[in-house]
Amino acid sequence: MIANPGQKKFQMIYVASCGEGINAFHLAQSALVQFPESEITVIKVPLIRSLADVDKLFDKARNIESLIVHTIVKTELRQYITRKGFEYNIVTIDLMGPVLSKIEAFLGIPPLQQPGLYRKIHQVDLKQVSAIDFALAHDDGLNPDTLPAAEIILIGLSRAGKTPLSMYMAVMGWKVANVPFVPGVPMPGSLDRIDRRRVIALNINVEQLLAHRKMRQESLGASDIQAYASREEIEKEIQTAQKYYVTRGFSMINVSNKPIESSAEEIIEMITRRFQTMAHKNN
Repeated sequence: MIANPGQKKFQMIYVASCGEGINAFHLAQSALVQFPESEITVIKVPLIRSLADVDKLFDKARNIESLIVHTIVKTELRQYITRKGFEYNIVTIDLMGPVLSKIEAFLGIPPLQQPGLYRKIHQVDLKQVSAIDFALAHDDGLNPDTLPAAEIILIGLSRAGKTPLSMYMAVMGWKVANVPFVPGVPMPGSLDRIDRRRVIALNINVEQLLAHRKMRQESLGASDIQAYASREEIEKEIQTAQKYYVTRGFSMINVSNKPIESSAEEIIEMITRRFQTMAHKNN
């Protein structure tokens, strides 16, 4: 195509990818800022998964002065794009092939050549971040109105280990809320709207709870431990809490002298067994 003198040419960059093409699109845009006088248009062409998809791409590009940038992980498709580029005299830039080849040579193992893996992993990361945000927002009884959105609700006495257990499971991608049980203090009304099978009560023995509370008092510099960290009061609290758990039909697990990993595994196995494919909520 020969443009008239002074006439601006209509030019196009097609960014093709077997995924969404977001990273390649941003790379192309980043490169173009180095050419401020250009008015070239960049268009994403995602989900290139077959030879037919490549043919459709070249059908679009063949009648326009264009450039094709691609991040295709399958060797067959990359080679086909190169051949089609020569056939139609269209420049193609392979952003993925050279990187895969260098890493393959470095590691001594072939790539999977499986489209969409990055997006799948990235979605897991987003789910993990969302779960952590949820756990922080629902720590120690915060935001009781949105408790029904939780996948797991932990209930327990003060210093029974609710927060560290919540955060550990949140890192594993579970939306966990924890609610303190304080004798004489009403529990959130939103608990009545929750499937009790998702509520797990944490039991802990007197000796360990006493040790945890004394440690907490010392860290705060408090000297009076009669109410918060006395054996007699703790025994009463444990009895009252267990009576409440049984009355409400909540499942209980013993976290005494048990690593967080073991308690988390027990809870997750329980929730998964009960809800199966619905264990994770889509909310």
